[in-house]
Amino acid sequence: MGAEFIAVILNTTVFANAVVISGSMENTIMTNSRVFGARLAYLFDEPKRFDIILFDDPDNISAIPLLKRIIGLPNETVEIIDGKVYIDGSDIPLDDSFIKEEARGNFGPFYIPENCYFVLGDNRNYSHDSKNWANSFVSIETILGKVFVVYYPMPKIF
Repeated sequence: MGAEFIAVILNTTVFANAVVISGSMENTIMTNSRVFGARLAYLFDEPKRFDIILFDDPDNISAIPLLKRIIGLPNETVEIIDGKVYIDGSDIPLDDSFIKEEARGNFGPFYIPENCYFVLGDNRNYSHDSKNWANSFVSIETILGKVFVVYYPMPKIF
């Protein structure tokens, strides 16, 4: 009974545990992988661009947690032109060397409010994310943790 109690406490206060149910983060994190997020990661530090986070779905708070990569930060403007992401009107797109395939489409511009983040999946062409949601931004209050390890099926540390 003691070990189960400790596991429950750790899972609700220190770790966020999730199963990846879609291919939106492939090839970085594969469908059916199991991940741990650090719930305390942002206690003393702000989320950073390219962090992979677990969070509550902005369009359906009762749904299972989602997993995406932070692309835009508070008070920035994000625009996607021909699949490339531009921040604050820059002429140089963000590095997207981690995405599965060349992205397509035009979206935005999106102005990100204070305490909110713009997130995209690494499998951009098949990810339902900030560019598609009715509520385009992830609020800091809905972030459950920063993903730090895939523990199943193949361990991978971020």
